[in-house]
Amino acid sequence: MARISKTPKSLTGAQIRDKFLKFYEKKQHKILPSASLIPEDPTVLLTIAGMLPFKPIFLGKQKPDYPRVTTSQKCIRTNDIDNVGRTARHHTFFEMLGNFSFGDYFKEEAIVYAWELSTQVFELSPENLVVSVFEDDDEAFAIWRDKIGIPPCRIQRMGEKDNFWKAGPTGPCGPCSEMYYDFSPELGDNNIDLEDDSRFIEFYNLVFMQYNRDAEGNLTPLENKNIDTGMGLERMAQILQKVPNNYETDLIFAIIETAAKIAGINYRKTDKKTKISLKVIGDHVRSVVNMIADGITVSNTDRGYVLRRLIRRVVRHGRLIGIDGEFITKVAETAMQLAEEEYPNVKERKTIIKKELQREESRFLETLERGEKLLVKVIENTDKNNKISGVDAFTLYDTYGFPLELTQEIAEEQGFTVDVDGFEVAMKEQKERSKADYETIDLTVEGSLDKLREYINPTFFLGYTEHKITAKVKAILVKGKLVNNATSGTNIQIILDQTPFYGESGGQIGDRGYLTGDNLLICIKDVKKESGIFIHFGRVERGTIEVENTITATINTLCRHRVQAHHTATHLLQAALKKVVDNSIFQSGSLVSFERLRFDFNCIRSIRPEELQEIETLINSWISEAYDTQISVMELKKARDKGAIAMFGEKYSTEVRVIDIPGVSMELCGGTHVKNTAEIGLFKIIHESGISSGVRRIEAVAGHAVLEYLNVREIVIKELCDRFKIKPEEISNRIKSLQSELKTTQKTLELVKQELAIAKSDKLLSEAEAVGSFKILVSEMGDLEGKDLQTAAERLQQKLGEAAVILASVSSEGKVNLVAAFSKKVNKEKKLMAGKFIGEIAQICGGGGGGSPNLAQAGGKNTRKLAEALLMAKQRLIEQLQ
Repeated sequence: MARISKTPKSLTGAQIRDKFLKFYEKKQHKILPSASLIPEDPTVLLTIAGMLPFKPIFLGKQKPDYPRVTTSQKCIRTNDIDNVGRTARHHTFFEMLGNFSFGDYFKEEAIVYAWELSTQVFELSPENLVVSVFEDDDEAFAIWRDKIGIPPCRIQRMGEKDNFWKAGPTGPCGPCSEMYYDFSPELGDNNIDLEDDSRFIEFYNLVFMQYNRDAEGNLTPLENKNIDTGMGLERMAQILQKVPNNYETDLIFAIIETAAKIAGINYRKTDKKTKISLKVIGDHVRSVVNMIADGITVSNTDRGYVLRRLIRRVVRHGRLIGIDGEFITKVAETAMQLAEEEYPNVKERKTIIKKELQREESRFLETLERGEKLLVKVIENTDKNNKISGVDAFTLYDTYGFPLELTQEIAEEQGFTVDVDGFEVAMKEQKERSKADYETIDLTVEGSLDKLREYINPTFFLGYTEHKITAKVKAILVKGKLVNNATSGTNIQIILDQTPFYGESGGQIGDRGYLTGDNLLICIKDVKKESGIFIHFGRVERGTIEVENTITATINTLCRHRVQAHHTATHLLQAALKKVVDNSIFQSGSLVSFERLRFDFNCIRSIRPEELQEIETLINSWISEAYDTQISVMELKKARDKGAIAMFGEKYSTEVRVIDIPGVSMELCGGTHVKNTAEIGLFKIIHESGISSGVRRIEAVAGHAVLEYLNVREIVIKELCDRFKIKPEEISNRIKSLQSELKTTQKTLELVKQELAIAKSDKLLSEAEAVGSFKILVSEMGDLEGKDLQTAAERLQQKLGEAAVILASVSSEGKVNLVAAFSKKVNKEKKLMAGKFIGEIAQICGGGGGGSPNLAQAGGKNTRKLAEALLMAKQRLIEQLQ
């Protein structure tokens, strides 16, 4: 049967906010102002939710000033930034209307209030409303059905992923109930799919914070149950203003229209792609205006980096719709007018907001100009029959902030195309490397180095030929933050204009060494490379280092020689594997360090001992034959035509570096290598194993590391020979003999333990009690291990017949063991299941477990609670078996 709904009254965003707050004020809630976007919680980068200002209260660390509170909280989230403008409801800046109860009212009141607000204040028709509850929350389901009167078919049960809120892996948590607006109730109640964004929009989320979750995942009811709710202001505005998406509400659309006017565009008549850019501009300008108003300034770390990223995305999308010059401050004027009535600090900091935006926009436009010049060079070096590589397109995007769309547009004008798939692969790899997740409460991005790419030129690497050079300091970081200088005792990260230090890449670790100057000594422990920038990790041992200082950079040549031996040996290892095992083998990963090498490769079987010996012998023969290592730079196509193979993890441009050991190996590689294989000295395989399906790993040592490896083993062998008074060649047989003796002893011990368990259990038969037509036995059996305890429980149950047996012990490690053995009649007649029963009992001891209906085992950590657990088990058996 088709449903007919009434049309709700249209309200402005300001009216919706006001009605929400005043409704809850009448329900004895204290209206509090929005907290800053800079949270007091040091573990959080930005205010990402309405509940965040009250987190200490929910965690029980702070007493509330008021039992009931209501707010309109401004929030920033960038975890779904790529969806902004593309969907109807994703934003970086949004307002969350919320009502909170700190141990005052709970589930029924929250639901009644939400229904009254939605249907009477906002006049939403009940015919348009659908709700969801957590799948196990029968209480909430009953309130919606019986108290509110919603038909059961319009109450959807949903799983933990969708309808169970938690602040983190531990702490306060609880089920949720969400309210959805149905834009098409005439479609009926059959097959309601709340994931259908075209029909349903979630606008109100009620969180019933009633449990505390411990480290093991166990839920304990909270003494004071709390309510945390959130209604999206933008979503409610979309519903009441009857527009197709949040962006066309009065909260945002005026900003979009301002940007469209500057671009000479009619939003209503333009194409989908242009609309997306206008929506991004509208959303992001709201964000940056409020962030600057709250005291956030542009920087390369933390909140300042988020601000910079959003501003630059506005500039990019402005360019995409045809705006060439500066325009953000003009669009921001509209955003400020919309915000200043609700947030007075926007009006107070108006001049500061405009200056910050203008400065960053101007700086980024210069960056874009550099990107355009680089793109011209890329086009000049690209064959017209080929596409601009995805790697080049991503470098433009990632290093210079140059949008892919602009790269495609300019390339198309010159008759070129872009490898978009290759760009997406590079983008995916970058996202996997990124550690910033702005959705997480415990977020911090301090120390993130990738932000430096935007304003520091790539480091010039001289380390292939030079081990000691003069360089200039371009940047200094302490704890991930840019500083002008650092003094003795400080751990720092340094960026130079040029360096002899190899930066970790292609599996090879970074060099070690020293930076020196007038009364200056810095010990460099590691060097990493990102997008051409080399970051030197070290400690100031003496003096003071300042930006723009000229210093002497010297690598540790002993470490360099060791890593060179291991890297060239890795190439020899791949060649030997292809020759001895299978020519189709290719590299799946590697590590080249000072101490050893690790080589991962595709192979569906283990490498046989005789094959490993043959590989080792072959590599040592290549070493002794003293092949020269020939290094050259050539076009990628030419190198591949010659048969050069790529090393895993390397990224290649149109010109590549080729490492050729004539007749043995030819590979593309940016690492450092010996000049002649004889410099390696010796090669030794130390381990071969499987690390995943179809992937094997060989670990080996070469050069000086072989001597260290053999010295350690010689000491061990000598100690074994002295201890057992045998010769080295007798060690293997002696170990086999000891293993055989140990195995026999263990079997004997197991038999003794089983006999002891049986003897102990037989003595317990007399302690069994009759309960109705059953017998029960609940007892502790000393320090028996789990397996023996299970044997005893099974034996007792079988001897007692129709019975329920619960046995417990405390192991030698101090852990609780619990076993339940129930007869089939206990299962069938009394519906008691051993697995569920013993699992619940184990929770008392801080553990859990389970098993079959007849036999189950559990464990726990708290031995002091064991007596209480056994008493509870006995009481429950008596109650349920009578």
